[in-house]
Amino acid sequence: MFNEEQEQEQQTTNQIETQQEDMTYSKRNDKPKEKKGIGKVISAAFLGGLFATVLTVLLLSSNILSSASQDQSNESQQADSQQPEISEKVFDSEDSSVMNNLNELSEAIVGVVNIQKKNVFDKGSEAGTGSGIIYKKEGNEAYVITNQHVIEGAKEVEVALSQDERVDAEVVGADPLTDLAVLKMSADKVKHVAKLGKSDNIKIGDSVVAIGNPLGLQFSNSVTKGIISGLNRSLSVDTNGDRQPDWVTEVIQTDAAINPGNSGGALVNENGKVIGINSMKIAKQRVEGMGFAIPIDQAKKIVQELEEHGEVKRPLVGISAVSLGQVPKPYDQNIQVPKDVQNGLVIAEVKEGSPADEAGLQQYDVVTKINDEKVKNILDLKTYLYNEVKVNDEVELTIYRNGEEQTLQLKLDEAI
Repeated sequence: MFNEEQEQEQQTTNQIETQQEDMTYSKRNDKPKEKKGIGKVISAAFLGGLFATVLTVLLLSSNILSSASQDQSNESQQADSQQPEISEKVFDSEDSSVMNNLNELSEAIVGVVNIQKKNVFDKGSEAGTGSGIIYKKEGNEAYVITNQHVIEGAKEVEVALSQDERVDAEVVGADPLTDLAVLKMSADKVKHVAKLGKSDNIKIGDSVVAIGNPLGLQFSNSVTKGIISGLNRSLSVDTNGDRQPDWVTEVIQTDAAINPGNSGGALVNENGKVIGINSMKIAKQRVEGMGFAIPIDQAKKIVQELEEHGEVKRPLVGISAVSLGQVPKPYDQNIQVPKDVQNGLVIAEVKEGSPADEAGLQQYDVVTKINDEKVKNILDLKTYLYNEVKVNDEVELTIYRNGEEQTLQLKLDEAI
């Protein structure tokens, strides 16, 4: 990974709260409020009460109104451990194969249990649960994709095939930057594998469903329906917990309900194919129906690297840097750039023996371009390096040193 220090920039995007896999939630109070009335005449009150009673009976019998006790009873029911059948009303389609695909896919959506230990004497307890997708079966082993934050800090990981059936899993690899992880487990009891689709041809308004385990395994294989609300949404996220954005991720926006526990589950198109990995939502009281999924085309590349190397190999430059407007006094006196240069990345430190050192970069150099792409901050540099070039590629940096523009060639190394 990069050695660059995080810039202290003001966060300009909506704060995105990565889903924490806890089991706390507030239960709705669906009891209707009582209406009080005062009758001036006893007979009028009697007739009014009689009318209200008759009307209520008629509404209940016609299923227009449900009683509060009915609602509470329905809320307290526990999910069946068996896989649910998906109604043909999920999508407006006459193709029965679509429903069969969805039913098979639901069996490939599993629970992921994060088990942590408080000390060496602790046998381990559940720290949280999320969702996962069985995407490959190879010989006696099956592979599951999930979110990295679901298994973060785990001493052991279990995959729940149902509420009553769990198997041990091994973490093959994890990548905090993209929030993806791959698990491996025995394939003995795996019957179905998810079909992975494509995310490059989806459109706004397409019908989708989200399948996962909201609020834990009690509600496993919950299905929520929605549409694709937006494409190529760029969201700044905090990957290291310092409350500063240090990465920009492109995601699919959907209004299908995504709740804590859905992390790592599937966003599915009407053909029963996975087009995204449910990952996050905007967690604000005034916001509803804004969930986000990692596009499956992006996820496939990361998954392949995690399978092969256990990590994602990214280019290293070997600098610590901040944006031009964030240089504190009195250090800003050491920076010389023309008046028309308003943006750039100021180098604070060059790591000895790094590609930056080999290329001749120095403290107080101001980087303004990489291969003709403008660089305003550390995110711009990271985004270009991680998406456009590879380890051992050579890039051209445009810099200002002592007020003069220069270009340097830099050969990228592998981040450690």
